[in-house]
Amino acid sequence: MIAELETIDRDTAVRAIAAMEAELFGRGAWSERMVREELDAPARTYVVDIEPDAPTGSPSAIRGYAGFWYDGEDAELMTIGVGKAHQRKGIAAALLRRLLDEASRQGARRMLLEVRVDNEPALALYHRFGFERMGLRKRYYQPEGIDAYTMSVELAPRMVGFAREEHRNEGAAQ
Repeated sequence: MIAELETIDRDTAVRAIAAMEAELFGRGAWSERMVREELDAPARTYVVDIEPDAPTGSPSAIRGYAGFWYDGEDAELMTIGVGKAHQRKGIAAALLRRLLDEASRQGARRMLLEVRVDNEPALALYHRFGFERMGLRKRYYQPEGIDAYTMSVELAPRMVGFAREEHRNEGAAQ
């Protein structure tokens, strides 16, 4: 079940997210201090996936997390993670869908992200949601020095002239 971060105890969320970070990202993981700073930073929107039957307040109740930063232009996906025991159950897709919907609701026209070039499951997820590669950042992920693809997806229809692009293209085909 997807929930707004504000609906759960902040210390519980910080501990759970930091534990998943360590499990998923090894030496590049965010510490509890870094997680707390990220969650408290301005213009952030975070959601979590909560085990429906888990005891409230338990860090194990949180199965996944995701968040973005929106500054009035583009939304930037900051992180998305699902505990290894809960992967391949559609949780990451549900989290991403919620973030895309929320970014669009807040007025973002596009969402951007960076992803490790060797993270095949994440790349497949992002492609499924319409993200396209924009570029490459060499040695972006530290300390391993792994390259990252930059990707984006349009959240609002692009305007061309006075009509939305898809309507303009329909007229040209007739």
